[in-house]
Amino acid sequence: MTDVPALRAHYLHEKSLLLQAVRDSGASTRGVRTALQDLSTLTDKTLRGLWAIAGFTPSFALVAVGGFGRGELFPSSDIDVLLILPEGVSPEADPALKARIEDFIGSCWDTRLEIGSSVRTVEECLAESVKDVTVQTSLLESRLVTGDPKLFNQFRKRLSDALDPRAFFVAKTLEMRQRHNKFENTPFSLEPNCKESPGGLRDLQMILWVAKAAKLGKTWDELVRSGIATPHEAKQLKRNEALLCLIRARLHLTAGRREDRLVFDLQTAVAESFGYTTVSDDDTGLPVRSSEALMRRYYWTAKAVSQLNQIVLLNIEERLNPSTHALRPINERFFEKAGMIEVASDDLYTRHPHAILETFLLYETAGGIHGLSARTLRALYNARGLMTAKFRSDPVNRATFLSILQAPSGITHALRLMNDTSVLGRYLWVFRRIVGQMQHDLFHVYTVDQHIMMVLRNVRRFFMAEHAHEYPSCSQLGAGWDKPWILYVAALFHDIAKGRGGDHSDLGAREVRRFCTQHGIGTEDSQLIEFLVSEHLTMSRVAQKADLSDPSVIADFAKRMGNERYLTALYLLTVADIRGTSPKVWNAWKGKLLEDLFRYTIRVLGGRAPDPDAEIEARKREALVMLALHAQPFESHKALWETLDVGYFMRHDAADIAWHTRQLSRHIAKTPAALPGAEKAIVRARLSPVGEGLQVMVYTPDQPDLFARICGFFDQAGFSIVDAKVHTARNGYALDTFQVVTAMLPEHYRELTSMVENDLDMTLTRQGPLPPPSKGGRVSRRVKSFPIAPRVELRPDEKAQRWLLFISASDRAGLLYLVARVLAKHNLSVQLAKVSTLGERVEDSFLIQGPELQYNRNQIEIETELLQALAA
Repeated sequence: MTDVPALRAHYLHEKSLLLQAVRDSGASTRGVRTALQDLSTLTDKTLRGLWAIAGFTPSFALVAVGGFGRGELFPSSDIDVLLILPEGVSPEADPALKARIEDFIGSCWDTRLEIGSSVRTVEECLAESVKDVTVQTSLLESRLVTGDPKLFNQFRKRLSDALDPRAFFVAKTLEMRQRHNKFENTPFSLEPNCKESPGGLRDLQMILWVAKAAKLGKTWDELVRSGIATPHEAKQLKRNEALLCLIRARLHLTAGRREDRLVFDLQTAVAESFGYTTVSDDDTGLPVRSSEALMRRYYWTAKAVSQLNQIVLLNIEERLNPSTHALRPINERFFEKAGMIEVASDDLYTRHPHAILETFLLYETAGGIHGLSARTLRALYNARGLMTAKFRSDPVNRATFLSILQAPSGITHALRLMNDTSVLGRYLWVFRRIVGQMQHDLFHVYTVDQHIMMVLRNVRRFFMAEHAHEYPSCSQLGAGWDKPWILYVAALFHDIAKGRGGDHSDLGAREVRRFCTQHGIGTEDSQLIEFLVSEHLTMSRVAQKADLSDPSVIADFAKRMGNERYLTALYLLTVADIRGTSPKVWNAWKGKLLEDLFRYTIRVLGGRAPDPDAEIEARKREALVMLALHAQPFESHKALWETLDVGYFMRHDAADIAWHTRQLSRHIAKTPAALPGAEKAIVRARLSPVGEGLQVMVYTPDQPDLFARICGFFDQAGFSIVDAKVHTARNGYALDTFQVVTAMLPEHYRELTSMVENDLDMTLTRQGPLPPPSKGGRVSRRVKSFPIAPRVELRPDEKAQRWLLFISASDRAGLLYLVARVLAKHNLSVQLAKVSTLGERVEDSFLIQGPELQYNRNQIEIETELLQALAA
């Protein structure tokens, strides 16, 4: 073949045959490496043909680097090549050479070879590799495609001579740590990157890079011969590598582009390419999705890769730095080696199974320890089969595990390490069931076991002074808490029954009750732990959905808590739990709602019965003090306050009352007429005192569609409403307060507050029909992958005077405005709105009233229209 079109036709035909073989291989990983190597070989042949057409002289060399240099090419990966020039040759000084190089690169793209190219001399290659370890790594995997072998060998020798194995190891270790940090140091995110995430292909490549630099081997078998890995470890490395390669190749084929993330909208298609189908779980009878089966296999593979990566890299480090690893006895079973725990013998755990859990207790309690040595990790890896039912029921092991939970420090790191080494799931068999388990919802971003570890970490931080700035109120409560381990146990078990069907809180409570009995935990502590697991969702539900200004809500919640100790423990666990689901779920407003509920309930539990009149008077006094600090004229508040009823003062704290009064008192006469120019609205905005977003106050003549108009404005302006307090004064004016957030804060808050004040005023002043809803953005991938059926519930409140409207739906832009339009159409006034966004699911509640709610037929019509709006 002497022309580009012929090369292209041959290349595309042969490539399609190879990729079809990958598609047809089902779940078998046996041929995937061969297929990737064959694709690399095909690419080599095509490049040689294009090289010949370009007519380069024999003194040049074309070199494959990076993944292509390893001799494996994924379907949509870049083809990285290096054109090595003889010393003294420069394309800039030789226009003809420059044109030839450009023609060659252009012909590669014409042939559908998506190459990444660089053109350098050997000297330039060395200079670049010194500056950038990524370049150095790419060149380390180079191989000659065509051209001058002497030039290539000179390049390889000089690169090898310039490479410092110890410095390279340190640089790649730091690079790996940085990469892991980007993925929160876990392979268990719900959309992992099969190449870059911890436990992905890059971790396996990392081993071979540093081993090659240290001249310890270029393949897994060579690592066995040099004593870096055992035959069993090499077998596991090959098997896990093959699966990750197949997943990555299938991702490329399914997406039709380079895509290394197992994103939700590709997981099912990739799973089906492996032959997975939706089946029923043998234990629960619940359906297990095909994607769930694939992801569970992926997580177990990534976990094994993470373990093996650590073992082998520690072995390589010891070879590179043998003098720094002297042994210091800890006891008769363990040594300290460069800050690592080292087993006294390879068969320690076989001879003394109790030493397995003792390893992690020492990790917490022995000074100067920051990890486990390669020898210890290897011994643990081989000791998994020893952790049987007999091991789990051994009184010595149960006592050791309880000591691990009750240690004064190191609990988070110890349990993470136990999970990473598979010891936690082997000892706590109920935990093993949720390792790598997906969570099919719109707010969790981790598997169940990883979420539990995040919650445990958050709880632990309440008791660490260096994290007091993150959770000030929780840290203050933590300082007075006597038994942190109670909260650790509750965190460990709060979601442990996920995925079984039924109420996971109740099932988890049974599991933790059994655990407490088996581990000899006292009755009083056991009851508190069981209460926390059983009620771990209660506080967030009440705080985010109930009317906290209603004394009966607080009284009922206080009765359920029973005492201050139970309330404090549940508050700490609830904050840790919400913050451990997803960075998107927690915000300052949720924190304030929980803190308010905690504070109100403490008063009741302290023997102070809810007294609305006393509470109102206290808030008024506090507000007057604040007004005096702002030099507000004497009694200037009276005209406004006389128009406001009990409901207003119960729903607003003293700071909000003072702010409203300062903004409105000078506009309100001492007569019932409220504003000069009856049509004009007063709109004021400020940075939210909660610390996130804006707080917006609206004072304007009331009208049936007012709530909808305000929601429509925020929808069009790109704000999200997180809370709304809606009040109608005795003089017929609405005094509404909104908490809104936007991605533009806080940098541009001055411009935003000015814009909100001016534009919302104009919006409310204009007459006419409600504006149409904005188109909004596209529905997110998560919403597409985990759709939830919209739910609407309308029921009277306990006093049968107003109605409670609950809405649950997938979140999207303008959703609240769609709801508000339906309410406005039926002349329903909104008294209170609580907007709760859990990841990408909304759970909103409204207190509404209107004459249409008195008729069953109208209620059904309203609910139907709301469902239609939510499903649109």
